[in-house]
Amino acid sequence: MTKINFVEHTILYTLVAIFLFAWLFQIFYLLFFLLKPSLFKANTVEGKQLPISVIICAKNEAENLLQFIPSICQQNHPQFEVIVVNDCSTDDTEMALAQLKTKYNNLYYTSIPLSQQHYQGKKLALTLGIKAANYEHLLFTDADCQPTSDQWLSQMASQFSDTKEIVVGHGRYEKRKGLFNLFLRYETFFNAVQYMGFALRKKPFMAVGRNMAFTKSLFEKSNVYAQYLNVASGDDDLFMRQCANKQNTSIQLNYESQTSSIAPKNMGEWLDRKSRHLSTAPFYKLGIKAWLFMEALTRQIFWVLTLCSLFFPTFAPLAFGFFVSRLVVLHIVLGKAANKMGENKLYWATILFDFMNPLLIGSVWVINVFSAKKKKWK
Repeated sequence: MTKINFVEHTILYTLVAIFLFAWLFQIFYLLFFLLKPSLFKANTVEGKQLPISVIICAKNEAENLLQFIPSICQQNHPQFEVIVVNDCSTDDTEMALAQLKTKYNNLYYTSIPLSQQHYQGKKLALTLGIKAANYEHLLFTDADCQPTSDQWLSQMASQFSDTKEIVVGHGRYEKRKGLFNLFLRYETFFNAVQYMGFALRKKPFMAVGRNMAFTKSLFEKSNVYAQYLNVASGDDDLFMRQCANKQNTSIQLNYESQTSSIAPKNMGEWLDRKSRHLSTAPFYKLGIKAWLFMEALTRQIFWVLTLCSLFFPTFAPLAFGFFVSRLVVLHIVLGKAANKMGENKLYWATILFDFMNPLLIGSVWVINVFSAKKKKWK
């Protein structure tokens, strides 16, 4: 064997070894983490009748409040209140809340004046809402969200227990026409399956402020927001980082327990939101960062080497077989989760976005690293 042939074979065998490692990691990740939510059996009674305080922060959300607050105030739940914090709005938010208050006795609101000297972001508004809450169990959503059913409150409350102080829910985006909206809904769905899978594997690290719940006593004990007032985002993830543990976190993922949000109108708006959200990624625990990094890395390696195998006829059939096997496992896992979450056939979008999604997220992360721009809650 000539020296050139030896080098070529060495490179080929090295690439095969890397490819097999990427395949093994991907299959393990899918079966260990992402399959878990579809096997989850939620409580149906425990905590369902608990009194609940719903807390919403609103900044220039007059139209959304008029549209969505009624579906929250009319929830089919025995005892609850809705608290809206108007955070320095310059539109008709105050007037909209006053109008809504005449219709709903369980709606309460307070306002942070425009004369507030120092910008403190959403965490200050949330803190004021929590302090104003009359009940121990708190449920959070945004002003541009609406529950998918009148059982939202009861379904989320059902997962509280003596040991479960945090409930992580799914906040989907509304369905619209177009490829961009399909991407938004798929990316949100995949993220939900992922962070719920981690939570069920006793590694909770993330939630979405559009639909999450926790106890007032846990918040007061942690004093978490006061520690991160200088961070633009993360009222959800930073809380999870500080307060969630192996024992105290549950999930709720069925359709009736979800919220639906107004989707970003364009890629620029989504990138801005994603950039603010990823600004909290450095605060994740090292083990979580390692899992997420390796999943994205091995997924890209898997795709790239599959494409490269087209230039190696002896390697191509093996690569194609492993590629198809991973795709089959991915569709089965996401298909089961989608059926359980009422996301219909959204998992088929994997064919379009499985390769692209980590690249986009990685690009946003790189931009965050090199950007000195401070991002505020809008």
